[in-house]
Amino acid sequence: MSQPLVIRGGVILTLGEDNRVLRDHAIRVEDGRIHKIAPAAEVDAAGARVIDAAGKAVLPGWINAHMHFYSTLVRGLGKAKPSRDFVDQLRNLWWRLDRRLTLDDTYVSALVMAVAAVRSGTTTLIDHHASPGAVRGSLDAIARAVKAAGLRACLCYEVSDRDGADVAQAGLEENAAFIRRCKEEKDPQLRALFGLHAAFTLGDATLDRAAAMGRELGAGFHVHTAESPADQEYNMREHGQRVVRRLRDHGLLGAGTICAHCVHVDDAELDLLAETQTMVAHNPQSNLNNAVGIADLLAMARRGITVGLGTDAMTVRMLEELRVALWAQHLRQNGPTAAFMEVTDTLLVHNPAIASRLWGFPVGRLAEGAAADLILVDYDPPTPLEPATVRGHVVFGLSQAAVDTTVVGGRVLMTGKRLERDVDEAALAARARELAASLWDRF
Repeated sequence: MSQPLVIRGGVILTLGEDNRVLRDHAIRVEDGRIHKIAPAAEVDAAGARVIDAAGKAVLPGWINAHMHFYSTLVRGLGKAKPSRDFVDQLRNLWWRLDRRLTLDDTYVSALVMAVAAVRSGTTTLIDHHASPGAVRGSLDAIARAVKAAGLRACLCYEVSDRDGADVAQAGLEENAAFIRRCKEEKDPQLRALFGLHAAFTLGDATLDRAAAMGRELGAGFHVHTAESPADQEYNMREHGQRVVRRLRDHGLLGAGTICAHCVHVDDAELDLLAETQTMVAHNPQSNLNNAVGIADLLAMARRGITVGLGTDAMTVRMLEELRVALWAQHLRQNGPTAAFMEVTDTLLVHNPAIASRLWGFPVGRLAEGAAADLILVDYDPPTPLEPATVRGHVVFGLSQAAVDTTVVGGRVLMTGKRLERDVDEAALAARARELAASLWDRF
């Protein structure tokens, strides 16, 4: 049991469906949950650690719906050949990188990004991992980094047939082992999905095996879906089906599944995603970086699809990703005011819905009974801050402000911009540089 926590003195932005702006209120946290939100005079501070939020906005911690912790050590690497298209980029860079990762690389890479997430106010991440040369134990290594930083994370291993049958089988087993671990331990920081790379690197036998294992374990799936035209072209050529229908026919869609990207899906595929209540993770910076296109958020919104916002490891700063998502939709929809609500919904409404679905309790909003994952941001609004203007302040004001305090499950991870975890950041950076140099030599 952690010590109770009281936060008072700031402007509370609850976000969520209620979306209140509360002044002269306080929050009391007990046993990892928000126990009370009320006028400050009504919130008892007895036995609690008290944080003064004066001059700050108090918000739910941000959630990242699609992440790759393993990519950290590629930063600055210049050895990959120029790529003509997305598949070239996978072959020239990412698949060369992930084959050479060790368990030490995996752990340190995850810890570096987890600490960055704490500093950025991102408290929950849904990760998708690949290390074909070090499959077994890789999810435990990431979980160890997540626990060291104090975050929440949902993990999976990226099963693929691209590295042969033995590696594919190891990936299936790694997913199953970690899913069992999460079910047995019931650790509120950790959750698991069954990871799959993409339909164009998976044969029918592997998809069927994954589907059977996932069903037996009661797990949803996390799979890259129609990220580029190549995914559709391969599946039509080799299987006579478009990607989403093939995933559906193998039993992989559903309310517990995340389809990442969905850039190149047609109306029928969108209908299937909606009918099966499958979640989507939109990753605009990555899609722009890889020149694969911009997903049609308005078409998804019209069907009621739960579309969250991920970063695909381009950043852990969710408000940076949100801003790019908005500019990208303006271009995609050919309108400078298009899709504002739909884009901001991805982070402010749908990511909490996705996390809450995966964790089984409310995550990502400030409400009594919800997970005590919250952040304090230095922000003195220069214009009226009220429920109707919150989204504008998030995009154009809070996105430029510094995160002062990060709390997950009632535990203070950072306050006054100082990390309160047993992590030596200078030593971690030095170790990461050492491992990166070795990795680049192997690359």
